[in-house]
Amino acid sequence: MSAVVLAVAVGACAGIGGPDTVAPGATSTAAGPSTRAPTGAPTSPNAGTDGTSPSAPATGGAPAAAAEPGVLVTNLLSPWGLDFLPDGDALVTERDTARVLRVAPDGSVTELGTVPGVRHGGEGGLLGIVVAPDVERTGHVFVYATTDADNRVLRMRLSGDTLEPDAVVVEGIPRAGNHNGGRLAFGPDGFLYVTTGDAGEPSSAQDVASLGGKILRVDADGRPAPGNPFDGSPVWSYGHRNVQGLGWDADGRMYASEFGQNTYDELNLVKPGGNYGWPEVEGVGAVEGFVDPLRQWSTAEASPSGIAVTGGQVYLAALRGESLWRVPLTGNGGTGEPARLLQAEYGRLRAVEPDAAGNLWLLTSNRSRGEPTPEDDRIVVVDPADLG
Repeated sequence: MSAVVLAVAVGACAGIGGPDTVAPGATSTAAGPSTRAPTGAPTSPNAGTDGTSPSAPATGGAPAAAAEPGVLVTNLLSPWGLDFLPDGDALVTERDTARVLRVAPDGSVTELGTVPGVRHGGEGGLLGIVVAPDVERTGHVFVYATTDADNRVLRMRLSGDTLEPDAVVVEGIPRAGNHNGGRLAFGPDGFLYVTTGDAGEPSSAQDVASLGGKILRVDADGRPAPGNPFDGSPVWSYGHRNVQGLGWDADGRMYASEFGQNTYDELNLVKPGGNYGWPEVEGVGAVEGFVDPLRQWSTAEASPSGIAVTGGQVYLAALRGESLWRVPLTGNGGTGEPARLLQAEYGRLRAVEPDAAGNLWLLTSNRSRGEPTPEDDRIVVVDPADLG
């Protein structure tokens, strides 16, 4: 698998659509009463450098004021990915519409455009998004998209409120109606990590030559990062069913959430070259050669998607479990007893990300599955000081 550098992001597309002042359908909501949230200051994974060449800054000005706790934005359609710009604004993807939105801490929403070539179906569409550590030099923003042919990682270029295709950096990731993976994150080492699903072919997770059922580690051009465990391969770990959450603690340990099939969902401590067992093992198996999870839940309690690692805790956004799970980290990769927070308060939770002020931003996922309220889907901000 080699990186493919194109003048456009998907096929023969022209450019991403221009901005609207407010995204159609999305509504800014005045801050409501304070809600519960995990404690601790955020640890940003966006450190290091990827060696890309400088260009005009994508953002500027003083950081924005912190968002007040409560429902920030309503009437979104299946928001999926979330990451922050240096000025405090968030970039949010909508899976089903392929739109990218810019959301300020005051709740104002600007549509940056629609990523061309995205094919929504089932769990596929426009999924993860991550802002490059050097975005102020390069304008680089990366998204994970389902197309007619595959899942792929696209590098975009942000300039003001214009987001334009730049390059396809990873292609050929298996796609299906479900198990598409899709989370993107920059690690403390400055490299890009990509989660993929088995796309309904469980055996692919055990095949290190396949990109399905893996966590990948690449540079900003899609090349396998130096130090990867398999020579010439982007694969960092394997034996995964469907990873949709990534994060690092203050000591650089890497954690990932994983959907189980019928029995156990997982929180894993991820190590290079580790085999996490799928499809041979689901949950703790104590089988030689496979890495057991740190924690497991029934699929009814969790079905975890995005995670945040901050303040000595891991927070898991649970879909079917309609909760925010908090797992204390005890040092040396150990964990304490999980606590179930916000149960059924906002419905299905797709993503959780800490902002620079220490608040957690949550994305709901109720309109495509579940029981939506008239306000769904929503961005909710929770304040750590309000959690006991």
